[in-house]
Amino acid sequence: MKLNLSLKSGLGITSLVFFLFYLLGVFWSFEPSSFDVREEAITAAKVDGFKPVVGYTTTTTLIKVSETLLNKPGGYLSNDVLPPSVLLDNIPAWEFGALEMVRDLALAMRQSFSRSQSQSLENQHLKNAQPKFNIDAKNWAIPSAEGEYASAIDDLYKYRRDLADPLVQNAQFYARTDNLRDWLREVEKRLGGYSQRLSSSVGRNQLNTDLAGERDATQSTFSASAVIVKTSWWKTDDVFYEARGASWALLHMLQAIEVDFADVLETKNATVSLSQIIRELEATQSTVWSPMILNGSGFGTLANHSLVMANYISRANAAIIDLRELLSQG
Repeated sequence: MKLNLSLKSGLGITSLVFFLFYLLGVFWSFEPSSFDVREEAITAAKVDGFKPVVGYTTTTTLIKVSETLLNKPGGYLSNDVLPPSVLLDNIPAWEFGALEMVRDLALAMRQSFSRSQSQSLENQHLKNAQPKFNIDAKNWAIPSAEGEYASAIDDLYKYRRDLADPLVQNAQFYARTDNLRDWLREVEKRLGGYSQRLSSSVGRNQLNTDLAGERDATQSTFSASAVIVKTSWWKTDDVFYEARGASWALLHMLQAIEVDFADVLETKNATVSLSQIIRELEATQSTVWSPMILNGSGFGTLANHSLVMANYISRANAAIIDLRELLSQG
């Protein structure tokens, strides 16, 4: 009799623990909300005691997006090794997508936005920050991923403070057309990759176009003339949430670019083009009402959320290509 009571008590406690883990996992899986980049910059400037200058909004947005990875419910989950976070995969995929955009912008700020020309010196704070974002996202030992990201954010705070201080001359942000085009080129590649991976939720026969457009082009090893491209059924939701996280981060970054590059965009009559890209990315953040990501065939009975996401991202990518061409015109 006592054995049966002990067994029932043990099962009850185990069930309660699993239920609490489930509730905690659901709470931690909520995606962060969007924020107003202008309001964040104004608030930060008041704290720093300076007026927002060119580049202040972009830097503030990079800081805010990076801090969101660490400070959202559950904190940074990608490198957790204990339940319930180790059992989650959607929000870690979302984190990685946002992190990729953070890495791209941090590199662009170090190499382009903060330098007047190719032979000018790097800003020391950005030079320290950018490599720290490149640590393995799943690294949990010393140094941990979140520890390195937090250190990089501290360096960005130092750069932003120097940027707004009129007495500091070695921290600059150059809102030039060529700098913006260089960063948009990387964004274009990133979105193109997401579009391809999302579209591959439906298996399709794809022709090899790697060397198309140049008669004498060569490559290292032989590739088949056609391949079957299909994302694994187990990975479709991860690809979806990774693209969603990247779109969330990029949405805010482009809104910041709209502020800091306002004069450049107006001169090129490109403000409306950027606004359209932002609108397409806003559509990627619509609420997913389904309890799970469905990926039926293209015209099948079930919805295909990946193809819907691919549509928005492809439209944004095409608009970025047009924007880059517009910026390159005299």
